[in-house]
Amino acid sequence: MAVTKIRKTSSTVLLVIAILALAVIIAFFAGGYVDPTVAKPEPTFTDLLLYFCYGVFLLSVLVLIGFAIFGFVNSLRSNAKSALGGLAAIVGLAVLLGVSYALGSTEHLQLSSGNQVYNTDHYLKFSDMWVYSTYVMLAVTILALIWSGVRGVFTKKK
Repeated sequence: MAVTKIRKTSSTVLLVIAILALAVIIAFFAGGYVDPTVAKPEPTFTDLLLYFCYGVFLLSVLVLIGFAIFGFVNSLRSNAKSALGGLAAIVGLAVLLGVSYALGSTEHLQLSSGNQVYNTDHYLKFSDMWVYSTYVMLAVTILALIWSGVRGVFTKKK
């Protein structure tokens, strides 16, 4: 019974968001332009589309964090060792982001005058943090794939 209720709720939420997204997309493409005579006309409902995307993203992140906390608490009650393993992964990710931020370069780039606002130490280190973290997580993923394929050779079969 609980699965049916969860499925109905999630299906209803998905349907509502899909209908809203369709309405926003139609408004964006069919709503006309602010000034159609310029070289690159701006659609009238650009702000609506952006705010809708921000809202859906924020809602997704909040629901994800809520389910993660709920799952962690439930897992802590039933299997504390497993729950602490999941917490260790989150702490490891935070450490990875902190170390990769510290390793980021502050050497200023040659950018156009309109983009100089992003040529600060913080933005430069922040972008390097994401690049380095992506490299490390890609390497860990490849190593995990290799290990999952090779570990059968090292385990004893009964």
